[in-house]
Amino acid sequence: MGEQDVKAAESEGLRSFVQALLEDVRALERMIEEGRIESGVRRIGAELEMFLVDDHWDPVPKGPAVLARLGKEFTPELATFNIEANLTPQPLAGDCLRMMEQEMDRRMREARAAANEEGAMVLLCGILPTLRQSDLTIENMVNTPRFRTFNKVMKEMVGGQFRTLIKGLDELQVTHDNVMLEACTTSFQLHFQVAADEFAKLYNLAQLVTGPVLASACNSPVLLQHRLWHETRVALFAQSLDVRSDHLRERGKRQRVTFGDDWIKEGVIEIFKSDVARFRALLATNLDESSIAVLDRGEIPRLKALCLHNGTVYRWNRPCYGVTDGVPHLRIENRVLPAGPTEADMIAGAAFYFGLMVALGEEYGDVTRVMSFDDAKHNFLHAARYGLHAQFRWINGREETARDLILDELLPLAEEGLREKKIPTEDIDRYIGILRERIERGRNGAQWALESLNSMGSSGNVDGRHRALTQATYRNQLEKLPVHKWPLATYEPGRGDLQMGMKRVSQIMTRDVFSVHPEDVLELAASLMDWEHIRRIPVEDDQGNLVGLLSQRGLLRMLLKGRSRDSIAVSEVMRVNPITCTPEMTTLAAMKLMRDNRLGCLPVVEGRQLVGIVTEHDFLAVAASLLEDALAE
Repeated sequence: MGEQDVKAAESEGLRSFVQALLEDVRALERMIEEGRIESGVRRIGAELEMFLVDDHWDPVPKGPAVLARLGKEFTPELATFNIEANLTPQPLAGDCLRMMEQEMDRRMREARAAANEEGAMVLLCGILPTLRQSDLTIENMVNTPRFRTFNKVMKEMVGGQFRTLIKGLDELQVTHDNVMLEACTTSFQLHFQVAADEFAKLYNLAQLVTGPVLASACNSPVLLQHRLWHETRVALFAQSLDVRSDHLRERGKRQRVTFGDDWIKEGVIEIFKSDVARFRALLATNLDESSIAVLDRGEIPRLKALCLHNGTVYRWNRPCYGVTDGVPHLRIENRVLPAGPTEADMIAGAAFYFGLMVALGEEYGDVTRVMSFDDAKHNFLHAARYGLHAQFRWINGREETARDLILDELLPLAEEGLREKKIPTEDIDRYIGILRERIERGRNGAQWALESLNSMGSSGNVDGRHRALTQATYRNQLEKLPVHKWPLATYEPGRGDLQMGMKRVSQIMTRDVFSVHPEDVLELAASLMDWEHIRRIPVEDDQGNLVGLLSQRGLLRMLLKGRSRDSIAVSEVMRVNPITCTPEMTTLAAMKLMRDNRLGCLPVVEGRQLVGIVTEHDFLAVAASLLEDALAE
């Protein structure tokens, strides 16, 4: 998680921190030149982030209480409804994959037991389907100087508002006032230790394999109940931390979340220098002494300034420096893979990645000579958008589908790489076998979720279907079957589900709202009412602000006055300042509001902006379902 005792990098403190940052770069450069970086060892490791949910499948902010029951292997994440488990680094050899899975199983049992003591459950998924924007508040941010300061600095840089627009099967446009959109995502991060003299070659190789490894493992197709990319984490993470001004975007300035712009040529120092040059320091920390002075004494510096700055630049393959038992080392941290669907699925993905990292260097040599960087980046983005349906541009410009490339070429190569590291045959067969069956069936976690939602059709409401998806994910995880063997999630309403589904207006409101502009002719509004069989239409201005409500009754009154509908503007007939509700209002409160004011509907607004509408028919439908369920019991 990195250094927690931080502050905003400002004025004189910023100058001192940047001076230390530059000194850390020089110190690392000197350590590399003097051969002090560990070599000859290939260690692997991983970090696993997870969600905490309640028995209604909503995120629950119990992270601090759960962590108080767990050991040092667990750490907080940005949100109080997330925690992270760190797995023990070990050499890439022998039964390391099996040991990694066993340790992950152990950590998950510990996390689940601790969560249960706090009335919560642990769920593995790239993005929790039941998340709502109202969950992403400052109150749900972990209260540490690092996170609070980071939020303050980033918010100032964007002028107080973070804007996100993602287009997939649906389109999601969100404006938010803090960095908590980042907390929608959880990942399974892989670490691969490398020597300094091989860093450039292996880092480029990591970039090359990222696309197909991600395509096989996508598990985040839904965000705020919108179907977007197969791995929506990629789009969301990039946009949620994009603090560039319009001017800097026009200049093409790189985002802090990046895949990079080109192959690297020299090594890890090349990346660190580029990031220091491109991205100003956001955070600072108290520094003990000069890293150069530590080196001069023959000791190994921690490079605190460099590591802190590196933690605010989000490369999908991130270079990392660390010190273990007094020995410095370098790692490549792959940040692309999502959490879930199961422990076995994640270790299968790790086996695929590690096997390719070993084998492809032998197969292709210097990958920069056989593939353009733009093709590697294209593959990464297409994998995130389309998962196993992605179309790749592979070695020497060859066009391949993700499915065919993985099955025909990459899985056999990954097997070779694992054999080279003396991984037992039974382990290779288990993990690569899981992947092979997954690819043959065309069902990773994202595809399972999308197929499940599609199979539910219009059953229940949108919120209920996403809760059913989340519940099925949890139950299947407990069964520990790989995702390609999961039955599709189904919507089966029950008393508890329906009562839970009546908690908030957001869970029953209609989001796809027909509306008119104040200057539209009344004839247009009348036609919409007729075509769509609706009795009321919200009126919104060019900015999406609700400015009125038009009803059939108001239309009728105007016609009784003898005026023609094609000569009247909507603004002349609409009721201004209509009574409204918010998405987070309880349904009982909304029903009382409608009853007390003799209303047939309530426009739903956030601030002044129209986000939906809830009608008496919506409440009657839920009440009828409750009654039917009660009678069935």
